[in-house]
Amino acid sequence: MGLEKLHPFDAGKWGKVINFLKEEKLIADDLIVQAREATDEDLLVVHTRRYLNKLKWSFVVATITEIPPVAFLPNFVVQRQVLKPLRTQTGGTIMAGKLAVDRGWAINVGGGFHHCSSDKGGGFCAYADITLAIKFLFERVQGVSKATIIDLDAHQGNGHERDFMDDHRVYIMDAYNRYIYPGDGFAKRAIKRKVELEWGTEDTEYLQKVHTHVEGALNELRPDIIVYNAGTDILDGDPLGGLAISPQGIVKRDEVVFKAARRRRIPILMVTSGGYQKRTARIIADSILNLHNLGLIDKELATSGAGNPKTAFVVHTVVSLYVTCFGCD
Repeated sequence: MGLEKLHPFDAGKWGKVINFLKEEKLIADDLIVQAREATDEDLLVVHTRRYLNKLKWSFVVATITEIPPVAFLPNFVVQRQVLKPLRTQTGGTIMAGKLAVDRGWAINVGGGFHHCSSDKGGGFCAYADITLAIKFLFERVQGVSKATIIDLDAHQGNGHERDFMDDHRVYIMDAYNRYIYPGDGFAKRAIKRKVELEWGTEDTEYLQKVHTHVEGALNELRPDIIVYNAGTDILDGDPLGGLAISPQGIVKRDEVVFKAARRRRIPILMVTSGGYQKRTARIIADSILNLHNLGLIDKELATSGAGNPKTAFVVHTVVSLYVTCFGCD
């Protein structure tokens, strides 16, 4: 409906990532696992009924997404055009969590709504997909009792931090620009390894800190699953992130995280989160290609409960990617 033009987010980012990967012959249509929309029953595993009812008011959704004209649309339009795609990405994150445990890794091209908690949305995030994925694994997958969130989006992940404030099963590492949204002091209490960055932090300092603290986090607690929030709003020139990381720096960052997981045989789920420049889609695709070229996402991972990952590799070829049709063209 053209509403995406009123927002800094590139609503076509996810479809562009998939198209780039198709151009590189990494995937084809029959190799993509389509995400299923999260149902109310799914969402209620984390969200309160009161919060879900609030989303039936268009002005609430307008506030969360920061697109004021949404407030004037009938809610059935908002549900179909705005919230359904976000619910589908949320369903993708939940599905990818199970797949990561089964096969060693999974990437949801989308998701990473890390500002949403069980009873409050914000910062473009209407559903708490990271919390949901972890809660689903804890409740429904045998052998998953500890999780580590590695949040490397430029913004503090205050949603999942509030949700897991007193849950000692979840270890949170968060590296973010200390001066920007959301500045949630209460939520920071949940962070076990906090890396606060200065304006304009560049590759050398950033990558050194990422390496040091990812290794430290995984040495401090060995989880059964890593949820990696791989926001690309750390890119130099991003209008909201305020950092100065190069495209090559982002590719290297993702490599550092996947190598740390692979070396320890820990399943990893990656979501793509924020990133507010047109070129971020190409960078995400380049990073996935790099992970593949290094053998970090296509070789057998001897993870506990991994079933038969080699067979899964043959069936799904290289990559199991979850893509929604929000902005895919």
